[in-house]
Amino acid sequence: MKKFNLFKEIIVVDKSKLLEAIESQKHFGIRIDGAIRHEPFTIEDILIYSGVAEMNAHLEGALGKNYQLVVDANRVLIKAFSNWQEIIGYNTPRASYDDTTADGVDEFSTKEMEEIGWNATEFNISYRDLVDMLEDKCDGTIICLEQESPYMFSGLGFIANLDDAKNMLFDYCQKEIKKLMSEDEDFALENLNDDELQATRFFNLLPQ
Repeated sequence: MKKFNLFKEIIVVDKSKLLEAIESQKHFGIRIDGAIRHEPFTIEDILIYSGVAEMNAHLEGALGKNYQLVVDANRVLIKAFSNWQEIIGYNTPRASYDDTTADGVDEFSTKEMEEIGWNATEFNISYRDLVDMLEDKCDGTIICLEQESPYMFSGLGFIANLDDAKNMLFDYCQKEIKKLMSEDEDFALENLNDDELQATRFFNLLPQ
């Protein structure tokens, strides 16, 4: 997955299309690739702005005080990191997972992926383990704020193909749990509790 770090990125928008959206006085969004979109937004719409812009303001202030705009002949260049809290709100309903809190990721957005994650925790496989694997193996985008010193990260993940991600999660957990059961005495079959046994059946490691 690719990171879109709002500390570093400048979003480039077509000036005429932005003016048209503002003058319509309808709710619109600006995606991270600079495209203008209107409701209903889809899972592909990762937004840096969502709302009805201020018609009476100069273009530089039309999106609100938390956006830095530079206008030239045909383009508007936007820095959006100061509006991060609002951007979380725009995007969370469509994100595959939320990594914006101090607690980190604690659930997935789809029922199928969440069921995998919940069962995996019975064998001490954390959501962080699962997300690290997905970010390494899957196509998608992480819209985030990330800085190096002092280190800080906050992000939302958007997986391009959720079916592929679900299958990768299942296979990863099945493999890891099978290894634990063969190598760790605490997870040997005869020592498993009821919840752990249920999880092994879920991952097709025991008969249903």
